Amino acid sequence: MSIMQYNGAAMIAMAGKNCVGIAADRRLGIQYQTVAMDFQKVFQMTPTLYVGLAGLATDVQTLKNLLEFRISLYELREERTMSPQVFLHLLSALLYEKRFGPYFCEPIVAGLTPEGKPVLGGMDL
Repeated sequence: MSIMQYNGAAMIAMAGKNCVGIAADRRLGIQYQTVAMDFQKVFQMTPTLYVGLAGLATDVQTLKNLLEFRISLYELREERTMSPQVFLHLLSALLYEKRFGPYFCEPIVAGLTPEGKPVLGGMDL
């Protein structure tokens, strides 16, 4: 059994005209056993940027906290909010630097550019 199947998740991101949507289940389980029904997997990073993290529950929480920290540093340094394209590059670099001891997460990103154009992105192990 793969470690990615241990907690499991179902997630989808959609784009429309000047809008995006992201949805996920809230079940936290260990294979076929349900532990909780209120585990959050979709997080708001900025007012126009959301990330969904599917994978091992401990890595979901760790990666969420690390992303919030990195976004805060970016906003303090650059004095502006992070665009979805920059966030995708940040997330890609963050996952790549842990490639030999990876986070067992497969993120999905949905956001809007300052012009209102939708941006979707996804990454896997």
